[in-house]
Amino acid sequence: MFGVVMLTVAYTTLAERRVSAFIQDRHGPNRVGPFGLLQPIADGLKNLVKEEALPGAASKSYFMLGPMLAMGPALVTFAVVPFAAPLPTQWGVVDMIIADVPIGILYILALGSLGVYGIVIGGWASNNKYAFLGALRASAQMVSYEVALGLSLIVVLMMAGNVTLTGIVWQQQQLGFWFAFPLSLGFILFVVSAFAETNRLPFDMPEAESELITGFHTEYSAMKFSMFFIAEYAHMLTASALMATLFWGGWDLPGSWDDAYWYRGDLIRGFDESGATIAAAPAVWKTLLTFGAFALKTAFFLFLYIWIRWTVPRFRYDQVMQLGWKIMLPTALAYLMVVAGTILVLDQVEVSGFAFGLTLTGVSVICTVAFVFFLDRGRIIGGAASPSKPGPAILEPTPGDQGMIAGEGATVGD
Repeated sequence: MFGVVMLTVAYTTLAERRVSAFIQDRHGPNRVGPFGLLQPIADGLKNLVKEEALPGAASKSYFMLGPMLAMGPALVTFAVVPFAAPLPTQWGVVDMIIADVPIGILYILALGSLGVYGIVIGGWASNNKYAFLGALRASAQMVSYEVALGLSLIVVLMMAGNVTLTGIVWQQQQLGFWFAFPLSLGFILFVVSAFAETNRLPFDMPEAESELITGFHTEYSAMKFSMFFIAEYAHMLTASALMATLFWGGWDLPGSWDDAYWYRGDLIRGFDESGATIAAAPAVWKTLLTFGAFALKTAFFLFLYIWIRWTVPRFRYDQVMQLGWKIMLPTALAYLMVVAGTILVLDQVEVSGFAFGLTLTGVSVICTVAFVFFLDRGRIIGGAASPSKPGPAILEPTPGDQGMIAGEGATVGD
């Protein structure tokens, strides 16, 4: 897993440089290897052999501990994400997941929150005002958006009835629809919170080059800087995989292409006339096909991270805090109550299957439209249809004003 995450992170940096070059109408890295494919390896070797710089006034032990605490949780969080359909073999079913822990969501929330400790320790140990201010911003931003992130996950747990990511994927497959449709507003809240949690534009307040030089890692260089860099991109990878898994079916493909499902711990295809279960036949092509689907979904959200970074300006710090506490948190709480009430009513009237998902989709669409109008306040959607206000009148200069323009005490004739 470590090698796969590191390789994906390395080539995500290359993808970001190529996408940014396309957006800015330039070539990007294309010299190291064919089409620049060896550029991440060259960057890694450069930082590996680069001289380490340790500030004289820094706390040396904590200065070195900060990058470790930031990078460690980022690399192991991906372990609970299923990345392909289980592979039935003659020795049993092999789950395509590193560790299928029974509390997968809680595991991700817990480890995802530990990374900020490394940022805070690194910023404080640098004995640099810019670095410390960036560390404080990182901790405040994490606290502000962690609650909204958790609330957006609760609606998924209510729909799936399971806290394991494997169970959530199977529930979406059995229901016949992905949760991004009946929980559209929850998906939007999760995406915004994930951007804030990973400190990416427009939420990169802990770094903010125009304000804090480079923020919490101002004093870091060589591999210590690279460890913070790897941690950021590893969190991006995990967040993108979670968006695909929780709301877009994970490795599932649309349609009834595969009728295998779990029954009492076994992967089966149905029952025979006597009621005995029919085991699902081994199918390597299904595992490979679903892995490709999961990779494409994750790659799309990684591209979304990159695209937004190079097209959207940074928020002000007060705007980030107001969005988290005054908009995201109340909206997530209200949406949680609406979804819970809708599910309760549908269960009481015994609505299930496709009708259940369609009804919840309608409710979520209404909530999403209301949320967008509340955020917009009529500036874009309503402003286009509103009559334009007359501008200030332009006054013609008087002869006296013309004399003042020509020169003090002079007249136009002079």
